Amino acid sequence: MTYILDLLKEELVEAEITPVDLKNIPLKKNGWQFNWSKVAKDRKGQTFVLRTLNSPETIEGALNLTIEHDMLIMNALELAPHNVGKQHKRYDYVAGCLIAFACKESFKLESNYKGFLTFVAKLQLIQWYMDKYGAQPALGQRMFIDWETGEELIKKYLQRTKID
Repeated sequence: MTYILDLLKEELVEAEITPVDLKNIPLKKNGWQFNWSKVAKDRKGQTFVLRTLNSPETIEGALNLTIEHDMLIMNALELAPHNVGKQHKRYDYVAGCLIAFACKESFKLESNYKGFLTFVAKLQLIQWYMDKYGAQPALGQRMFIDWETGEELIKKYLQRTKID
């Protein structure tokens, strides 16, 4: 089971990561930055969302993955507007769970890149990805998470128990 931290109640709540339902997709008019309708309709990739089990109609974060040149690429990662920032943030661990999920998906590859996740980071987030998730710089803004770090993230974010 996946858990995210409810910052209002200061407790872990059960969450799940599922393929996006095009009928309930994050929208720019609701404060999201990406055009998730367009991203999700791209047949080359898969889009996933994270929701709590006690409020499944509310999307807490979204992720888009594609495979290019036998590599798993995280094309887009976004937290719900109410999970951004430090002052009014509702849930923590959302990004960690989605990144760990992407790492888990990378282990399904049947290529030399099995276990590796790559992505292009915004300049202002490069250090954050390095510090918080162990990502390594590759070239320019391209970064990657290796299989060992991926396994650590999977344990930390996807295999957590409510007792942790």
